[in-house]
Amino acid sequence: MKQKSLKKGCAIFLALYLVLAAVFFWIGGDQFSFQDMRTDMLTGAGVLEEITAGVTVRQQIPLQGDELTGLTLYGATYGRQNTGALVLELYDGDRLLGSRTVDVSTLADNATFDVAFGGVDISGLSRAELQITAPEAAPGNAVTLYFGNAYSASRNQVSANLKEDELVRVNGTALDGGLCLQVHTRQPLWFGQFYWWLAGAGFVLLAGYCLLLLRKNRAGKHSALLNVLVAFSRYKYLMKQLVARDFKTKYKRSVLGVLWSFLNPLLTMSVQYIVFSTLFRSDIPNFALYLLTGIVCFNFFSEAASMSLTSIVGNASLITKVYVPKYIYPLTRVMSSTVNFLLALIPLLAVMLITRTPFRPSLFLLPLGVLCLFTLALGMGLLLASAMVFFRDTQFLWGVVNMLWMYATPIFYPESIIPAQFLPLYKCNPLYHIIRFIRIVLMDGVSPEPKAYALMLIASLVPLVIGTLVFKKTQDRFVLNI
Repeated sequence: MKQKSLKKGCAIFLALYLVLAAVFFWIGGDQFSFQDMRTDMLTGAGVLEEITAGVTVRQQIPLQGDELTGLTLYGATYGRQNTGALVLELYDGDRLLGSRTVDVSTLADNATFDVAFGGVDISGLSRAELQITAPEAAPGNAVTLYFGNAYSASRNQVSANLKEDELVRVNGTALDGGLCLQVHTRQPLWFGQFYWWLAGAGFVLLAGYCLLLLRKNRAGKHSALLNVLVAFSRYKYLMKQLVARDFKTKYKRSVLGVLWSFLNPLLTMSVQYIVFSTLFRSDIPNFALYLLTGIVCFNFFSEAASMSLTSIVGNASLITKVYVPKYIYPLTRVMSSTVNFLLALIPLLAVMLITRTPFRPSLFLLPLGVLCLFTLALGMGLLLASAMVFFRDTQFLWGVVNMLWMYATPIFYPESIIPAQFLPLYKCNPLYHIIRFIRIVLMDGVSPEPKAYALMLIASLVPLVIGTLVFKKTQDRFVLNI
């Protein structure tokens, strides 16, 4: 490879790294510096008496993290415009941690309301007592709060099994349940504190590797990355032809042609949306976008892996006659599927507009999710292509595995329906972490927590490493079995 071209490529790569590091920090914001945590809210089963002067409501609340940022409560106004205020005080024994006042005239009937508690230090505490009073409220001009003893899990209710000290008390009398409230806390993350140190260390390592590549290239030595770069440069035209061939073959003699890249995910989403929003009613917010995101991502993975399956045996005539690095064949199949995937993102963005989902800066993180999905598909493609050469029944086994994988991925259902004891095993699914990342970016409009980045990278790189090792170890025997 020409030294000048390699120098230019390394300079562009390092400059791009610095830009991306700045963009990630700008988008990540608090998500890189703090971990926000929320408790589950009990389902309302009944209401307290009117909270008037002389009524004191007490509830023990769990705490985690170092800072209490707020509370969400579920209240009722009896359908009238009340006046006065609720006073919320948080105690650690006799020590007042913080207090807030809520104007009841601003509350809606049978709805949740938020109370900001930013700045309350709760480090070292696992529990505190919430006290609620309304010193100025009179009967007929006061509000109430909901309490319950069960959590909502999809369409079912799961008993909370509250202990005696977890029950809500009104003037000292315990009721059969706890307040319907959600506790918002925050935990500082070391990742945000040392982000620029980590980014700087990454830059130094990458710069050192670039210098090593330049030295090896000048000395005429080989390395894995240099070999790949040389192959891409030498076989660039062939790769374009293979991608174009696969893309055209898919829509050969089709009346609508490329339009199926738009219609297929939309039609699939429409059918599943009708089924799961009516017959099997789903409580997932913005279910249309949730569903289409899962469909588009899984369809790409399934198509890329399935096409890669026959990439070696399907190109036997080329492999036995012309020398081309064999990994190019599954790679171009995945690249061809990527073209369809990028086209399918257009209706996905259209659904965001239709559902009025805000377009936020977090959308700039979408390419990272797409890159990890591509990496996972390539890793599986290399593994399946190798297996198909020696064991032709792989194509039939893959059909079964693909179906099972689809149902093991939260495409049309929430992960909350999975029993807690099975969640660790369930989260071993690499697609779970990638699709979750993309959904947070699109639906929540924020950067996921640093842990989500790490899990997504592991979920994509581990299959790629395994697939590459298997492919490299078996590729010399391909010509004897195709």
